[in-house]
Amino acid sequence: MQKLLITGVSGFLGWHICQIAKTKWEIYGTYFSHHLQIPDVKMLKVNLTDFRELKRIFDEISPDAVIHTAAQSQPNFCQLHPQETQAINVTASCNIAGLCADYSIPCVFTSTDLVFDGLHPPYQETDPVCPVNIYGEQKVMAEIGMLQRYPQTTVCRMPLMFGKETPTANSFIQPFIQTLKSGKNLNLFIDEFRTPVSATTAAKGILLALEKTTGLIHLGGKEKISRYDFGRLLVKILQLDSAQIQACKQCDVKMAAPRSADVSLDSYRAFALGYEPLFIKTELTNLLI
Repeated sequence: MQKLLITGVSGFLGWHICQIAKTKWEIYGTYFSHHLQIPDVKMLKVNLTDFRELKRIFDEISPDAVIHTAAQSQPNFCQLHPQETQAINVTASCNIAGLCADYSIPCVFTSTDLVFDGLHPPYQETDPVCPVNIYGEQKVMAEIGMLQRYPQTTVCRMPLMFGKETPTANSFIQPFIQTLKSGKNLNLFIDEFRTPVSATTAAKGILLALEKTTGLIHLGGKEKISRYDFGRLLVKILQLDSAQIQACKQCDVKMAAPRSADVSLDSYRAFALGYEPLFIKTELTNLLI
């Protein structure tokens, strides 16, 4: 088997990629603050912001490909700690692309739909970026820097993702379900739209992109949906009281990071390559029933 280095396997997406990739690759997974064990994955504690440590890992493993998912991905945290998060979200990402260039190996980077301002959806790969918060700005800087260092980098812009919880991470639906099952109401935005997919679907898309393409590619789902309508679908599948889902607007909630209204992705380029996200209802039913 060829060697695949995956950064951030203690994160939600990284863990799910490992579950699929380990059937075809010899996986080396990095983590930093959240120790875990994943069967059939060689775990490495690495500070990706330390270039000497990062280079040592490349030299020791000599990977055949890299998928870089490690990031500080909470927009509010990034907004309040821009210098701290710049180190992992931008500098480390560019260094990884540079090392992949040195080794002449495939490099896949997971970016975000939040590189867009939400005013002109759905967004294609050719549309201009215009982030409204620091997290989005950092991802744009990473995209540009990585492609400059190594034009063969594959930049996968990821949508909102959901899925089963991992040993060290969960998705946004776990606190949703906990709130609903406790009998409390859940206030969800009616004016924020995404094209969500399950983490399993996202992982399959990333591995497909690793094999088939370079440059920018969008891995959104088939459907645009508001958080409010997502919640209504969730309670229907769980057979809970739909009255628990309460409508609110972005302006009703004070947050450190500004939010885009509609960052729906046009993912037809990925669909043409064989990327096949399921409908949201099907994904949720498979996950919860």
